Amino acid sequence: MNRSGNPVTIIMIEDDEGHARLIEKNIRRAGVSNEIVPFTNGTEALAHLLGADGSGEVSIGRQLLILLDLNLPDMGGVDILEKVKSNPHTKRAPVVVLTTTDDQREIQRCYDLGANVYITKPVDYDGFAQAIRQLGLFFAVMQVPEAD
Repeated sequence: MNRSGNPVTIIMIEDDEGHARLIEKNIRRAGVSNEIVPFTNGTEALAHLLGADGSGEVSIGRQLLILLDLNLPDMGGVDILEKVKSNPHTKRAPVVVLTTTDDQREIQRCYDLGANVYITKPVDYDGFAQAIRQLGLFFAVMQVPEAD
């Protein structure tokens, strides 16, 4: 998924197990073999991305691609997006927002905060599977910068 030294790690923040399995399966079907690290809540995901101290230094040298569901049990995905994009070490990591909400204000807010892609989850299984497979094809050609 990139040409430089470190392989890109996909961080998947999704609390719905069925969706998480579907996402992983269809990304794999698109031929993307990168490691996928799943989180079911924002607290653990942020600890992984920004470190226990919240400085983000733990991500230096990592190449991350973040798949973010906005509806999480412990905090809003928008808060996670804001923290990731306002941290000097993680701000360049591409964030793909995957959510069931197609509220225009929320879409605008996510882009204002630095989301790279906003995808509304189709309601039906086949539509969702197809959307994720296309996303996987997009991942296969996407360049991801290293955190510094």
